[in-house]
Amino acid sequence: MGSFSIWHWIIVLVVVLLIFGTKRLRGAGRDLGEAVKGFKKGMADEDDKPAGQLGDQTREGERKAERDSDSVER
Repeated sequence: MGSFSIWHWIIVLVVVLLIFGTKRLRGAGRDLGEAVKGFKKGMADEDDKPAGQLGDQTREGERKAERDSDSVER
């Protein structure tokens, strides 16, 4: 029960290609890549703003929600 040789991995790769097909695997790879890019972008967007500004935006959003609810009641 040692490690797998290169021939074992080649056989596994061929079996996976036969089962799923290249088109399906390509689509899965593309989806995974887009998800990783989106995650990285989301993490970078949050880091761009200082912590003080994040709190200000929350308060500003609360004020806007209050104004919106006041205008609906009138």
